[in-house]
Amino acid sequence: MQDKPLLSVLRGKRRDPPPMWLMRQAGRYLPEYRALRADKGGFLELVYDSDAAAEVTVQPLRRFAFDGAILFSDILIVPHAIGQDLWFEAGEGPRLAPRMTEARVRDLKPAMERLEPIYETVRRVKSQLPANTTFLGFAGSPWTVATYMIAGQGSREQAEARTLAYTDPGKINAILDLVAQVTVDYLSGQVAAGVEAVQLFDSWAGSLSPDQFERFVIARNAWIVSEFHKRHPDVPVIGFPKGAGGKLGAYARETGVDAIGLDETVDPVWADRELPSGLPVQGNLDPLALLAGGEPMRQSVRRILDALGGRPHIFNLGHGISKETPIAHVEELVHLVKSGK
Repeated sequence: MQDKPLLSVLRGKRRDPPPMWLMRQAGRYLPEYRALRADKGGFLELVYDSDAAAEVTVQPLRRFAFDGAILFSDILIVPHAIGQDLWFEAGEGPRLAPRMTEARVRDLKPAMERLEPIYETVRRVKSQLPANTTFLGFAGSPWTVATYMIAGQGSREQAEARTLAYTDPGKINAILDLVAQVTVDYLSGQVAAGVEAVQLFDSWAGSLSPDQFERFVIARNAWIVSEFHKRHPDVPVIGFPKGAGGKLGAYARETGVDAIGLDETVDPVWADRELPSGLPVQGNLDPLALLAGGEPMRQSVRRILDALGGRPHIFNLGHGISKETPIAHVEELVHLVKSGK
């Protein structure tokens, strides 16, 4: 079997230098991506065009020595399949209707066929990847996906979802349970099509109180991981609860994830000390350090490599790469990580 450094780290082996990939590595900082998106006319059109989405997925691999490819898609494909309408407003982001503040869960009409183009994208990417590259699939975690479903769009404070949690706990639990169930099937479909590991993005986990974090983040992700591993016991799951901070330890111990993604606010020295020994860790360069480049970036890279050098480590950003990031900075980052200098 071809050696796959990233997959071996997810299974608990330390590699030197660490393998790397970057969140949003396929995206707007690449001119070839911008050209393809302009040709297709919109983000959602790109996601549902399997040929185009496969091309976007492999674009960064032609430029950089990344050890992983991440499926080009969006976390809101799941609510679209559940039955909400999905579109993207230019310059404003995604919109979902009907908003779950107003609609009932039982009124949604599932359209699971909307997942099929994503599986086809996976199959097409799989046939193009270098033999030593790990193929990563992903989904949004229930809480983060639910915040969009409830508000009908993104929200920095997630006020609508958090309010619903207090005023109608039965309804928010029904939404979270439905998202969790579809997510397991969706990730399983990605594996059947060819992905080798998956990441759960909980981008808004940091907005919750400790009690809500336990119920809406830890409990739901633990259920997903358990059900997923029943079907695919050898496929690693990376959990990325952005903003979890001091709750990371509980998340790591209780969800059963195979690796933890650290956001840029987490001190890697603290993470190495507090997280379970031997648990693979991913991260966590500040995307703005990469944008700035130069000595600040180099110092940050060295600190991360030093702090996490004693455990299985995948080098990554603490969140998605900024669209303004110069390609030369990414090239230097890859050299720094791969050379250890």
